[in-house]
Amino acid sequence: MKDVAVRAGVSQSTVSFVLNDIGEMRISDETRERVLDAVRTLRYRPRGAGRPRRASAPQSIGFLIDEVATSPFAAISIEGAQEASWKHGLTLEVAMTGGDADYEAMVLNKWSNEDFAGIIFSSILTRAVVPPPTLSKHRCVLLNCYESGEEAEMHFPSVVPAERRGGEVATRALIEAGHRKIAFISGEPWMEASDQRLEGYERALRDNGLPIEPSLIVEGNFLPSGGREATLRLLGGSLKPDAIFCANDLMAVGCYEALKELGLKVGSDIAVMGYDDQEIAQHLSPALSTVLLPHREMGSWCVNYLLSSKPTQHLQRRMECPIVLRNSHLGSARSIS
Repeated sequence: MKDVAVRAGVSQSTVSFVLNDIGEMRISDETRERVLDAVRTLRYRPRGAGRPRRASAPQSIGFLIDEVATSPFAAISIEGAQEASWKHGLTLEVAMTGGDADYEAMVLNKWSNEDFAGIIFSSILTRAVVPPPTLSKHRCVLLNCYESGEEAEMHFPSVVPAERRGGEVATRALIEAGHRKIAFISGEPWMEASDQRLEGYERALRDNGLPIEPSLIVEGNFLPSGGREATLRLLGGSLKPDAIFCANDLMAVGCYEALKELGLKVGSDIAVMGYDDQEIAQHLSPALSTVLLPHREMGSWCVNYLLSSKPTQHLQRRMECPIVLRNSHLGSARSIS
């Protein structure tokens, strides 16, 4: 659907309204025809087109998540799970709990009395969790989280992003572009993802014989404001970087702003790398090189795992975070004087 929206020059919501023929929406005939033309050109088949309904066997998969509105990645993982479910003729039922244990138990008890093929238990932040006891009544997989504690019996399989590897791959791309003084702007230190991306950055430097300079590691806050302030601190120091690796794309936005204020051009005077591959990354100038968080792929993987004939109960999967190279990781490959 995203490709159709891009080709037609409209939002995904508009594509959905056209394909579902929702008449009360005021969509012009010209816009409607652009969408349909894009559908024909791309040979897009709406979810469920020609999909037979199954009269027997489980009809749904449950998706239990603590938060949805605080991050775009929740919707992405849900969409990945929904698309995979429908390929198997199943629907996806989603419940947001806000971390309320009583509400979790109520939803799980309800689902235990219905025809569910399995449950996806998800966290918006990558972290260790203590799954609710009633989850053991279901066939379940943990998404973006894993069981906590050294004595955890590891009842449930899980999938999380390979964050250390992602940080390593991003840093190595900057090194391969010729940069040697690479700074790192971290996220909030209590977040596991921030720490692991930093570990990957440090590992790549060590593996390539480059020193880890404490003055080139600055704490941010995963927001544009933190990226801007951290960049100004880095460029105001005695050891100036020729590349800046931001632990997420929003901080890279702030980094771009700070560099613009200083009269420096990204991709020419200095390199910038992001992480997440949010929508804004491709609209910056120059387009931001970044690392993709595989939330869609993890959502799809969870469904396929639940429906597999021989699941591996103790599987702990770390899914690759592929690099997306655009133009911002290039640069002069020399420190700013």
